[in-house]
Amino acid sequence: MGVLKYKGYTGSVEYSEADDCLYGSLQGMFKHFISYEGKTLKELKTSFKEAINDYLDACKKDNIQPQKAYTGQLNIRIPSEVHGKIAMLAKEKGESINSIIKKALIKTI
Repeated sequence: MGVLKYKGYTGSVEYSEADDCLYGSLQGMFKHFISYEGKTLKELKTSFKEAINDYLDACKKDNIQPQKAYTGQLNIRIPSEVHGKIAMLAKEKGESINSIIKKALIKTI
């Protein structure tokens, strides 16, 4: 439906017909589930920001590093033949495997 952004975090925007409210959760968080809701878009945005601020305050209080939603690290599983072809292409171009995959993903999106 939509997204909200604040302090490097991205949150979803959904609508519940049964509850007649907007709600969402932070995207890409794998250790924590952080949600928020509101009757209006303004309330939802406020709740979203409060949820992030509360999370960051709790991390600071507990002296732990806050999780960032998307770290830039991604593990993928591919057939060994594809892995080999990427490795050969990288060697031919004088680049790293990571560089080849990064360029292919950027081109795709």
